[in-house]
Amino acid sequence: MKLISWNVNGLRACLTKGFLDFFSSENADIFCIQETKMQEGQAELSLEGYHQYWHSAEKKGYSGTAVFTKEKPLSVAYGIGDKHNDEGRVITLEFDDFYLVNCYTPNAQQELKRLDYRMEFEDDFRAYLNSLPKPVILCGDLNVAHQEIDLKNPKTNRQNAGFSDEERGKMTELLASGFSDTFRTLYPDTTDAYTWWSYRFSARAKNVGWRIDYFIVSSSVMNEVSDSVIYPDVFGSDHCPIGLTINL
Repeated sequence: MKLISWNVNGLRACLTKGFLDFFSSENADIFCIQETKMQEGQAELSLEGYHQYWHSAEKKGYSGTAVFTKEKPLSVAYGIGDKHNDEGRVITLEFDDFYLVNCYTPNAQQELKRLDYRMEFEDDFRAYLNSLPKPVILCGDLNVAHQEIDLKNPKTNRQNAGFSDEERGKMTELLASGFSDTFRTLYPDTTDAYTWWSYRFSARAKNVGWRIDYFIVSSSVMNEVSDSVIYPDVFGSDHCPIGLTINL
């Protein structure tokens, strides 16, 4: 089974920059996107052979997630129970043998002004994932570089949003609760592997980036993962897509 995840930073814009070409060429079983910045129906999106599930933010042009899947899920849930549902950040699809969770984690923002909310979200989200009664495949823009190897300039970025001790600590807690970061498990020493680059200072051309997009799985099924990949040569957003091949 092949899965793709991509923060498209505005799907309507990404559609003009090759999104459908990449979508067609990959032919994934499940394709997840974050930061759609739109409501369902605001763009023509005919994806033959796929069921579409959208979770848009109440605020127009902001946040939002969507999942496109060949197999129809047993059930679909939006948000985290009755919490954190107004920004369209989480979609959960239940299949026979696993849950697929697509997430766009809140950014702590400049000067960490939203860090308290981010911490609340992290704790609620971790509890939610651990409440699911089947193995979990979590994907999305989780807005944190976990280790120093996951960004180009760790020393100068410490305590900036996405690399604060608090955010990194919550990722450590999540993994310790029974989950595996698929890319870092398979490639523990791989450097210069990033999924997001600032639009400033020619960061992408220089590969001055951060790895903040993840496929994370229940540790019980990590042995079923064949590969976890990054597509740095695919443009259309300030993030690049990532992929997972797993036997479930």
